[in-house]
Amino acid sequence: MLSRKGIIPEEYVLTRLAEDPTEPRYRARERRARFVSKKGNCNVAHKNIREQGRFLQDVFTTLVDLKWPHTLLIFTMSFLCSWLLFAMVWWLIAFSHGDLAPGEGTAVPCVTSIHSFSSAFLFSIEVQVTIGFGGRMVTEECPLAILILIVQNIVGLMINAIMLGCIFMKTAQAHRRAETLIFSKHAVITLRHGRLCFMLRVGDLRKSMIISATIHMQVVRKTTSPEGEVVPLHQVDIPMENGVGGNSIFLVAPLIICHVIDSNSPLYDLAPSDLHHHQDLEIIVILEGVVETTGITTQARTSYLADEILWGQRFVPIVAEEDGRYSVDYSKFGNTVKVPTPLCTARQLDEDRSLLDALTLASTRGPLRKRSVAVAKAKPKFSISPDSLS
Repeated sequence: MLSRKGIIPEEYVLTRLAEDPTEPRYRARERRARFVSKKGNCNVAHKNIREQGRFLQDVFTTLVDLKWPHTLLIFTMSFLCSWLLFAMVWWLIAFSHGDLAPGEGTAVPCVTSIHSFSSAFLFSIEVQVTIGFGGRMVTEECPLAILILIVQNIVGLMINAIMLGCIFMKTAQAHRRAETLIFSKHAVITLRHGRLCFMLRVGDLRKSMIISATIHMQVVRKTTSPEGEVVPLHQVDIPMENGVGGNSIFLVAPLIICHVIDSNSPLYDLAPSDLHHHQDLEIIVILEGVVETTGITTQARTSYLADEILWGQRFVPIVAEEDGRYSVDYSKFGNTVKVPTPLCTARQLDEDRSLLDALTLASTRGPLRKRSVAVAKAKPKFSISPDSLS
């Protein structure tokens, strides 16, 4: 009936009816959840937090961490509520002094030109934002009015300092600078100096540099200890090599970050067959440094799952010298090319170096053989006889 009404296609209904309800159905395992997204956001949900009061102890950080609509709402309501509160105080002072009834009040009011709550509200705004229109002012008739004037000025300055500081911190947050720090979409594993290496490319789109930039990598996977303890997010540091030693980099142009897969590497037993979306493997990359223009420490993060690691690929060069300066072509930032790479783990390559020798011999023999065959088949287009030389 549903298929006749056009709600469900008829072929879908027939397929569902043809299935045996008693036969078990198996679904492929879904792709593992990321610990860190490609944009650097941590994919962690905090639940059942009982000590909510700790967030109120650090009000400024809580305000900065809020989303923009909530921050703007609090910004507006803080000023509006303070104006209304002190407007009520000014109205009560005028009411108690008898200024609201001109015929019954004294000759000198506490605040001039206050005859209703609306005028008290306008005077409250004038006091807190230091706007003087000249129609309303505090006289020396009531000492309480002078005290309230001082209190409202102090409260207004505190609200201005907190809320404007919060707005400034939200607009100048460190992760805004991290938006121009980019990572290659895929990482690669290939040979470099006879060793298998895990490599990725990182770059900075701005001309202002990141000072004291450092980069760290970690492997996150689910492990079980010998005692049977299950660690769902076990983090292991990955040592790196960038050509100058240590983790510091000079990020004036895109760099290829390299990790040599040796016996101390958590990727020592990683094989090409393990690079699929079912594999419980995630490599987190963290780039941290100081922004040159603002002096604020910034951090950019990304991650690579197993199916985002390309085996036997190499990044193409994107830096070239043109007109006495170096030019970077960001259109080829993530491009890779295939290169001869042994289809084995780093452990197997260290135990049997003949795999590398055979690969090197095959890669060098192929082009030479093709070239020799081409030369043998080539025929000369002309010949020189001895008679012509005479």
